Amino acid sequence: MIRVEHIIRLATICVAVLFLAASPAMAQSTRSTSTLPLPNVPKKGHHLILQVNTNDPAMMNLALNNATNVEQYYKSIGEKVEIEIVTFGPGLHMLRDDTSPVKDRIKTIAEKMPSISFMACGNTRANMTKAEEKEVPLVPQATMVKSGVVRVMELQEQGWSYLRP
Repeated sequence: MIRVEHIIRLATICVAVLFLAASPAMAQSTRSTSTLPLPNVPKKGHHLILQVNTNDPAMMNLALNNATNVEQYYKSIGEKVEIEIVTFGPGLHMLRDDTSPVKDRIKTIAEKMPSISFMACGNTRANMTKAEEKEVPLVPQATMVKSGVVRVMELQEQGWSYLRP
């Protein structure tokens, strides 16, 4: 019994010593981050991805509304924003010149708000072209990317905010 008590007592002392040794370092760490001013880092602006993957005019208009509202908000407070609307799957219809229910809005937005861009999934376009046996035309404002999903993923990995309206 005496041996077990000595071991428990020794372990308790070791834990207490470790705790006491760590406490000043932890207190200093907390103090330095909470009292030192933040470095002057230039504002990088804001970055937003809006995903459209359904052939639903209401969803497309909601994405456009979200994009223009965000752009107007940051413009009103003097901050920069970049917005990419990324379409893939059935959502590619948003950027198809022959089927888009919102192509007139896209043209107007692209002319007035260059911070908003429109990305079309190349994989989806290739599949639609094959299925329809004709080239799928895109609106002139669309930029094609190899994969819409990969584009969303890579932008998120770079710190962009993501929204699916």
